[in-house]
Amino acid sequence: MPKKTKKNNPRYVVGIDLGGTKILAAVVDDKGQVLGRSKRKTRGKTDNATDPETVTDRVVTCVQDAVAAAGLKLGDIAAVGASAPGPVNVETGFVARMANLPGWEEGFAFGPELSKRLKLPVWVDNDVNLGTLGEVVYGAGRGMKDVIGIFVGTGIGGGIVLGGKLRRGVRWAAGEIGHMFVDISAIQRGGPVCGCGEPGHVEAIASRGAISRRLAAAIAAGEPTLLAAEVKDESELTSGAIRRAWEAGDELTRRVIAETQEVMGLLIASVVNLLDPEGIILGGGLVESLGDAYVEPVRRHAYAHFFLPDRAGEVKIMRAALGDDATILGASVLARSGL
Repeated sequence: MPKKTKKNNPRYVVGIDLGGTKILAAVVDDKGQVLGRSKRKTRGKTDNATDPETVTDRVVTCVQDAVAAAGLKLGDIAAVGASAPGPVNVETGFVARMANLPGWEEGFAFGPELSKRLKLPVWVDNDVNLGTLGEVVYGAGRGMKDVIGIFVGTGIGGGIVLGGKLRRGVRWAAGEIGHMFVDISAIQRGGPVCGCGEPGHVEAIASRGAISRRLAAAIAAGEPTLLAAEVKDESELTSGAIRRAWEAGDELTRRVIAETQEVMGLLIASVVNLLDPEGIILGGGLVESLGDAYVEPVRRHAYAHFFLPDRAGEVKIMRAALGDDATILGASVLARSGL
């Protein structure tokens, strides 16, 4: 972990959200206000390389653009917080792996390398950890001390805040909610399989990626659906396409989503029965796309299976409030923690 620093203006830090498809960077002041931001594709227009060195170059450029957009210079920045979609050793800044970026399979000392290039102290943590932290400090979970964040996108990620602090685990892998088992029979029958290779995980059943795969298989099998005329292959089954079919009353889409909402409700009930938090925050692309129409049935299924059901409403199940800013704001909190 970088040493605490008094260098530069403590008012300004940079938060970075590094993902498999895009890089977001923002300058954030000591009030949590975004002063300038930048967005770049993780894969370049002419160079699709995703090796750690090349991606780090793109992150540096994105940071420089965000600082310029804020009307500042790198010398005005006190520290940098960054996220990565995988297990991260917060003490060393080493990213163990990023499954969706070829070249990162053996891990990479992302924090030290970024610090060397920017000449600034850099802290790194898991993306969903920081998304949850951002929501607790600035968003839907503001004022709460015990909160679980669950983000539903291509996969399903989780973050755990207990006593106002992130719970990272002894292997830096706490919060991998998407890899909780919710279908033991899937192990016996051999599917569906999660991105990690295991069957029966909630990510293999209820993520947007899992929904897309189910819908694609149904289209290929000739099931009637409005999606058949809109999409040519699974890659086009985005959250937006799924939302449009759902809003149009497409029977197949509504049935698949309803089944996954029940699974998510059972997942939340299990998490609440284990940790008894003040709140559950639901975010990610699918939740943002479908909104309260997605959250309300999940909430209903969860409350039905809480221990102490007569007090179920004391656990708030909420939509995330910050959108794409959740992770960069959480990263800014991480950066500021070292000042």
